[in-house]
Amino acid sequence: MPKFQLVLLIHAHQPVGNFEQVFERAYALSYLPFVEVLERHPAIRLGLHYTGSLLEWLEQAHPKYFDRLRPLVKRGQVEIVGGGFFEPILVAIPPEDRLEQISRLSEYIEEHFGMKPRGAWLAERVWEPQLPSTLHRAGVEYTLVDDNHFLGAGFEPDQLYGYYLAEDQGETVKLLPGLKALRYLVPFRGVTETTQFLRQAAEKQEGGFAAMGDDLEKFGVWPETNKHCYQDGWLESFFAELERNSSWLQLATPGDAANSHAALGRADLPAASYTEMMEWALPTPARRRFHALGKEFASRTNDLPFLRGGIWRNFFSKYPESNLLHKKMLLVSQKVRKLAGRRRTDKAFPEAREKATMLVLRSQCNDAYWHGVFGGLYSPHLRMTPWRSLVEAETIADGLQHRSRTYANATRLDFDADGCEEVYFTSDRYAALLKPSDGGTVCELDFRPARATLINSLSRRPESYHARLKNPAAMSTQAVQSIHDQTRVKEEGLERWLHYDRWPRHCFRLLVFDRAKRLGDCAKAALEEDAKVAGGAYRVADVSPTAASLALEQSSTWSAEKRFSLVSRPEGFDMACDFRLQRRAPGEASVIVAVETTLNLLAPDAPDRYFESGGERYPLRWNSAAPASELRLVDGWQQLAVTIAAPGAHEFWVTPIETVSESEEGFERIYQGSQILATWPAELPSGGEWRGQLALRVSSWR
Repeated sequence: MPKFQLVLLIHAHQPVGNFEQVFERAYALSYLPFVEVLERHPAIRLGLHYTGSLLEWLEQAHPKYFDRLRPLVKRGQVEIVGGGFFEPILVAIPPEDRLEQISRLSEYIEEHFGMKPRGAWLAERVWEPQLPSTLHRAGVEYTLVDDNHFLGAGFEPDQLYGYYLAEDQGETVKLLPGLKALRYLVPFRGVTETTQFLRQAAEKQEGGFAAMGDDLEKFGVWPETNKHCYQDGWLESFFAELERNSSWLQLATPGDAANSHAALGRADLPAASYTEMMEWALPTPARRRFHALGKEFASRTNDLPFLRGGIWRNFFSKYPESNLLHKKMLLVSQKVRKLAGRRRTDKAFPEAREKATMLVLRSQCNDAYWHGVFGGLYSPHLRMTPWRSLVEAETIADGLQHRSRTYANATRLDFDADGCEEVYFTSDRYAALLKPSDGGTVCELDFRPARATLINSLSRRPESYHARLKNPAAMSTQAVQSIHDQTRVKEEGLERWLHYDRWPRHCFRLLVFDRAKRLGDCAKAALEEDAKVAGGAYRVADVSPTAASLALEQSSTWSAEKRFSLVSRPEGFDMACDFRLQRRAPGEASVIVAVETTLNLLAPDAPDRYFESGGERYPLRWNSAAPASELRLVDGWQQLAVTIAAPGAHEFWVTPIETVSESEEGFERIYQGSQILATWPAELPSGGEWRGQLALRVSSWR
């Protein structure tokens, strides 16, 4: 009688753009000691998946790690599993890029480990019904998704001890169900609890297998797990426990398990991910209700799978910043693919096209597009990496398309797929996206010579977990828990920073508010500015390659006009906006008129990034009312400077934008750039008019 099998598929990933010290820490705490323990237990067979970007880092930083992996692969103890090279969410990128991502990682693995991967890891186990055809065409035989995917489709728990076939357009892929119970047992409970679970399964499912897919980082990187797994010996004990039960239990790589069993049947699964992800993807009010329902139905384990959250794509509607980055990626990917149809004889063309292609693929790394306990949307340095990649790739693609040193264009399109038209300005110096539907603001501003995007901020918004910061009883006291059960803080008093923005963090937003308001109100997002002027829809009156005029629609209190202009210069570019504001309502208004700029130079404590005002330097977390009509920001790392000129302005109000978010190591406060308001006090009677200008001069800096 065949033995019952345990299939482990362990996944290792670091986001593209993560800090070098984070890579090194993960290597020292998890990647290396895990393999060292594995070497001492040759009977333990499993699948290991490393993302391409992590493999490249390991090859450069620790080449001997490959020397340790190769013998394990050669003797069949380890199966290296493929996937997308830069760990994209496959369903969120163009089909052509899906095949490119999978094939590039497959080729890398074959070159370095002598075997072509049979399976593919799905980033965040995000599944949609059209994936089988993509995976089949990429040569993928199998993948792993969560039991959650199956249970939500009506499968019973005892049906998940094998694999199923999923089909799209007549093309199939094998699906292994990863059991959530095993994810929470390993490595957080005693080793015998896992074998007891497996023995019970083996008694009911003779000749079947139980699979688990989860992160390698939870064996050492997650809080307290390095001590637990290695110093206290949990992993060694776990492998020894599995070996002691070899009379009935066998360890199998995922590929061998799939090849040695017949399919249990067909599986038509809904769009899904792991249960925690599907909760994170919900809008905050819905997530609160969903979480409460989960507690209410906790005892109804048979019914819980039908209590489903959102799908991964919900992050695009939940976070406009993610959607903007995603739509930028789609646009640039399309531009780069069009280059493949061009016939050029010069040698530089294929090299430039290949570089642009790799930059687009790099930008598709999933972390910057979503947020949960994991996910890097709240991390500016992780957002910066795909943005910089896309700025450079688009600059290359546009340059190859135009074939001239200087050019300027304006395109009207629904850039972010929200049903409203934007104006997209591009030149050899800049890219700027004007959003008339949101206050006639600029939501993207790129400085192409420096490969820099200048806004890259994030709105402060309510998150469901913010309530836990005000509840000391929710703080974790247990030493070792799943990361999904922990509540930790990296700084005391974080609840003081829970302020929420009314508008996305854009540039050239026109604000009108009461004259009694002060800098402190600005910092707390409590200016109570006129909503129509600040965030209402503006009508585009005219557009040229370097200019656009807009007028405010549907306000009985104010009329407003904006005239944008862009000018390229050898060392950079200027973007200016001339404003006209007129009071329509009766009576006199004593107000402050302000124009908001949001800029994010990322590292608030770095000495090479700072404000300049009145001949003095100030750190990026500067919080001040500066009596000047010109302000300068310098970024020595990206080698650029931005001068903000507001002729006749009374003061600049400068406040840092600080978000509070949860992460693997606990709640943390993160600098998301600075809100900079040029302010003009004004007394405006009915029919009275205010005119002003705000200009940004962006230059290379040495």
